Parts: sequence; C-alpha cells; structure tokens
Amino acid sequence: MLDRTDNFLREHNARHQFHPMTHPLISQEHPPQIITDSQGCYVTDIDGKSYVDGIGGLWNVNVGHNRREVKEAIIAQMDKISYYSSFAGTATGPSIELSAKICAMADVEEMDKVLFSANGSDAVETALKLARQYWNLMGESGRYKFISLKNGYHGIHFGGVSVNGAPYYRNVYGPLLPGCTQIDTPWTYRNPYTEDPEALSAMIVTLLEREIYHQGPESVAAFIAEPIQGAGGVIVPPASFWPKVREVLDRHNILLISDEVVTGFGRSGSMFGARGWGVKPDIMCFAKGISSGYIPLAATAFNKRVTSAWYKGFSPNGIIMHGFTATGHPLACAAGLAALDIVEREDLPANAARQGKLLLDSLQHLATSSSLVGEVRGKGLMVGIDLVSDKKTRLSLDPGTGLGEKVAAYARDAGAIVRPAGSTIILSPPLVINEQEVMVIVDALNSAFARVEKEL
Repeated sequence: MLDRTDNFLREHNARHQFHPMTHPLISQEHPPQIITDSQGCYVTDIDGKSYVDGIGGLWNVNVGHNRREVKEAIIAQMDKISYYSSFAGTATGPSIELSAKICAMADVEEMDKVLFSANGSDAVETALKLARQYWNLMGESGRYKFISLKNGYHGIHFGGVSVNGAPYYRNVYGPLLPGCTQIDTPWTYRNPYTEDPEALSAMIVTLLEREIYHQGPESVAAFIAEPIQGAGGVIVPPASFWPKVREVLDRHNILLISDEVVTGFGRSGSMFGARGWGVKPDIMCFAKGISSGYIPLAATAFNKRVTSAWYKGFSPNGIIMHGFTATGHPLACAAGLAALDIVEREDLPANAARQGKLLLDSLQHLATSSSLVGEVRGKGLMVGIDLVSDKKTRLSLDPGTGLGEKVAAYARDAGAIVRPAGSTIILSPPLVINEQEVMVIVDALNSAFARVEKEL
C-alpha cells in the first residue's frame, strides 16, 4: 500500500504525472500546488492555507466545493448501482432523468436529444461527427467542412484541435482533420479593422460569408464557436454578432454548433451563452458546469431539426457509431441532476451576472493604473485581464517574461487563486460567490499588480 502522508505527496509531486498544458520540465522545477481540502468558494493547500478559488477549479465548480446535496446524490446512487453501460440496449435511471432535464432546461433552444460523454473535448467531438452524419442522412454527404473562429478553443481531441483557432494547440500534432478553416474573431480590443463594435460585427460576418462562398456552401457542414471565447482570452463579441451569424448560416443552410462547455448553465449570466445573445443553435456542447466538476460529465444536445434526420426511416447510415464507456455514467448523471437543481433553485445565472459585474467594475481601474494591463473585459463570471507590453500598440505581453505567472503567484500570496493563460489573467470563480469573496479576489489582484509594478 502506498504511503499517503504529506511528505510522500511532496516527494512524489510531478515525479510520475504529466500535467496538462505545460512542459514537464516546468512542473519538475516548480512542482504544482497541492490542493487538499475545499468548502464553498475556498480551497486549502497541503500547508493549510486557504484561498478564494478565483478559477472555480477550471471554469467548472459552478455550485461551489463540497456541496452536501451533490455528495448525497452520488452516495445514494452508489447504494443502487455505480455503473452500467448505455450500450447494447440498456440504460440507467439517472441518465434518463438528466437527458430529460437538459432538454427541458434548453426547451427555448428546442433541444430534443442528448448524447452523454465525459469531457468537453468529447462533447465537441460528438458534435462534429454527428453533424457530418446528419448531412449524410440528409443526402448531402459532401457537407463535411467546418468553419470556426481564430482564438477559439474546442478541446484536445483531433476534431477539436482541428477547429481550434490558435496554432499552438496543433503545431506538433498534425496533420489534422481536413476541411477546417478559421476566420478572424470579433475582438473589439485587438483587430485590424475597427474599434466600433457594430462595424466589427458586420465585417466579421462578411468574412464568414466570404469563407462560405470560398469553400462552397454545399460543402460546409457547420460553423462552431464559443458564445464567449474562454481559453482564448475571455473575448466577448459585440451583441449583434451571434444573431448576424445565425442569419448567414440560415441563408446557406449550415448548422450552428454552440460550444457551451464553459458558458453552459449560468457562467455568462444567462443559463446558456447563446441564449444571452438571443440565438438558437442547432447543436450545443456541454461539460464543466453540467456536474460542477464533481464527476466528469459532458453532453451534446441536438435540436429537432437535426434529430429528425434519424427518424425518416431506418438506414444503416443512421446507426450512431459513436459513444464512450462512460456515456450516461449513473454516478456522473446523479451528480449532474443535483448540481443543475442547485443552479436552478439558487438562480446562479443571475448571481453570476450580479457578482460578475462587481468583479469587472472593481478591476477596471487596472487598465489605467497598471502599465501591464491593456483591457479588463468579461461577461458574467468570465473576466479576463489583458496583459500588454505596449499600451499604445496593444502588443500582447510575451508569456515568456513570466510576469503573468508572477501576478498569479502574488495574488495567491494575498489569498486568491487566479489563472495566467498566455497574455491573459483569467477569472472564473464559482457561481455561488458572494460580494465579500469577490472583493478578496479584487484585493489580491490589486496587491499582486502593485508588487509587480514596484519590481519593474
């Protein structure tokens, strides 16, 4: 039996484990912080120090840590059955209940069917594959291409990497899925066109339509995007962008895939990110907040337009040759049911809007008071602090300087965990956060930037 003492954990930290999105030598030189306990919006490390969790685990602990309701739901399900397959004509109760609940919550978007998986990357892969299958069933198998946005992030499977909008996700993993192209993102702060949001929205939508014509409308299966770009820098599009995109796609009979892995279930201040823009997607990808991270869970939802293709009559091409061992996992679905009950009962989308505004407003001064900050932006409890090396040219700060990591380290010293991602400090705390906890994050960042400015 392994020794589970604190000394063992410290000695073996980063010795046997690869960590995501970092070089192993960095983990070796700077072993990860070991988190051991949690409660609400706070986490505690192995040295007994507590912090406000300013990143909500990884965008996902929406209902907060250590919620009794979620734990009890998992235990109650374990007392019945912990696992059974969704293959071969069997199902479990929690998966049936959760599929119905998701479709009810997304009734405005006319979602009709759900296919479960375990992670956001799975949900995106499912969306891409079944979008192609849909067109095959519709007699248009030539529609296989996908268009997405630069700076977009859609996970780490080959399909998701192929539609990701940043080359560093795919540079060493090619060749990837053919037929995937990206257009400029509607980023008001940093684009070569204009600072006028409405003009920018119109320009990017024009670029989208030009790309559709360039590829051939009859060859494009879907456009995939995040309602608000997350990992790419918390990029909030102009309000008119998504409605205009929907109009163009409808004109060319192209599917809209909304990657709601981050924005789903309240983080953006509305129940779903696309709903916040008044748009109904054809396919929606969920993960993260669907179970608040208690057990890995994801889902891809399809509207009635898409699902109708499978019910025109039996065809071998209609067999869904896709799924995972964990599809419809009863423990994960039980956790999801409990977490989504909390989201609805406590109206967490409204709290995200309210506390997100406080967080955003309280940090706006950094854009003028700090030489490193170009812009503070966000929507709901998605906030990004854009780090620059030149305020006039808005040149992004080179992540190699290590200043983003230094800001995060100093914020941690002051009691809050924040996430440096490229040239952006990302904030995505639990949706249950209160005003006092928001101000802990604000004070920690004010202290962190002041320390860095003093050193520069």
